[in-house]
Amino acid sequence: MKNPDSYPFSPVRRSLLLGAASAVLAAPFAGTALADASDDPYPLPKFNYSKLPEAFRPAVVNYTGRQWPGTVIVDTPKRQLYLILEGGKAMRWGCAVGKDGFRWAGLADIGRKVMWPRWTPPKEMIARNPDMAKWANGMPGGPQNPLGARALYLFQNGNDTLFRIHGTTDPMSIGKNASSGCIRMVNQDAVELYRRVPVGSRVVVLAEGV
Repeated sequence: MKNPDSYPFSPVRRSLLLGAASAVLAAPFAGTALADASDDPYPLPKFNYSKLPEAFRPAVVNYTGRQWPGTVIVDTPKRQLYLILEGGKAMRWGCAVGKDGFRWAGLADIGRKVMWPRWTPPKEMIARNPDMAKWANGMPGGPQNPLGARALYLFQNGNDTLFRIHGTTDPMSIGKNASSGCIRMVNQDAVELYRRVPVGSRVVVLAEGV
């Protein structure tokens, strides 16, 4: 990032996100995504968020940064994803980010949104794990697909970056460096984000260590 201090989650401005409110005071969020997904071909069961540390559970928090409402911000160091709302608030969810050597940071736009997306492992992944070759032409969407219930495709200048914000079959990886570069969310949280953000929305992914 050329100017990390311009974002409210950098070390200089990170405290502006919560202000006087600590994570303990963040208001829990009762999502409505499942109620709005009656046409979902694979209805999701309820997820027990008590399995996750509180910092990675959905919550509404204060926001005093510069990004416009509707912007998605991924705080890579804290493994948290924010959707900026009106009125000085933001939705916060936990996420998993890339392992060492696989992380990506920068500005992007949501170029596609897909329900139960098809997953095609990149050639580099197949080279590392030949068992993935069986999915070289794509793995159909569904409960066993590693992209989970929803995927938001990140584009730059109209081109697919090959990075995604998506659900996961491994919700206990949330809060960790666990992926091959993409940003994972609990499936129910990915559904909620998918419902709230349109194609064209701006995504800011903050770099580790800035």
